[in-house]
Amino acid sequence: MPASLCGTWDMISNVNLEGYMIALGISPCLRKIALKLKLKKVIEQQGDQFIIKTLSTFKNYTVSFRVGQEFKEFTKGLDNRHVKSLVTWEGNKLVCEQKGEKKNRGWAHWIEDDKLHLDLYCEGELCRQVFRRT
Repeated sequence: MPASLCGTWDMISNVNLEGYMIALGISPCLRKIALKLKLKKVIEQQGDQFIIKTLSTFKNYTVSFRVGQEFKEFTKGLDNRHVKSLVTWEGNKLVCEQKGEKKNRGWAHWIEDDKLHLDLYCEGELCRQVFRRT
């Protein structure tokens, strides 16, 4: 069984966020703001249902899903697109594939060395974020 992702996590590193945002088509003005933010993640789990909150002083984003069940997601406040998302376990990683206007889009969360790792990817760009439990 994978390590629990549940808890509150503070960002400690963020590599290639700008490249990822360019791939999503986010405006230069919003990219400039986003690059200055320190994110906080709050992850809750009840059975196979997860709630992941991404919090900042600028915008917050919450996604709720059941593992293995495709759902419609509106990425409001991110790139404002409608996608079909499917989250599954791949080994110790919680992996999301998002189908829509952008190709090869999704993310993966996992625990390594007591840290929460998040890979965000879209159209060949990869952003790597690491969080520490608070």
